[in-house]
Amino acid sequence: MGKEILDQIQKPIDAICGAVGTAGMIMGVGAVIRAKWPSAKIVALEPDSSPVLSGGAPGPHGIDGTAAGFIPPRFSREVVTDVLALPEQEARTMARRLAREEGIFAGTSTGLNVVAALQLAEEVGKGGIVVTAACDSGFKYLDGALYRDDTRQTNTSDT
Repeated sequence: MGKEILDQIQKPIDAICGAVGTAGMIMGVGAVIRAKWPSAKIVALEPDSSPVLSGGAPGPHGIDGTAAGFIPPRFSREVVTDVLALPEQEARTMARRLAREEGIFAGTSTGLNVVAALQLAEEVGKGGIVVTAACDSGFKYLDGALYRDDTRQTNTSDT
């Protein structure tokens, strides 16, 4: 994936961010990007309710595939330059917004990635390049509350 990103983006990348589960994506892509552009920020993401990578305690959260409550064996501070812990609700809101406004049907870890990418884009400024990934599909969330329209009226009467 890192090589594909380099093939597609010919300009220096300012930052890449990604939610950490096994840490495979952020470590692999991050290492490739840092080898090409050593000043690039490689930002690992986690929910703020389980900020283990940030030095906090593990806790419950609903961002599937991330923040298992321990530091994954593949995670390395030699590659990652920053860790950002973000509110789960922002990730959920972004996942719904991506579906509604952009037609990207994704889950909460992608929502987390996009929230962070937008924050990093503000930091690097106009003309900067920030990379992230849509790492999950919204399909596994269909039975849960993520894509449920909480404003709908339910009619339980038999009439």
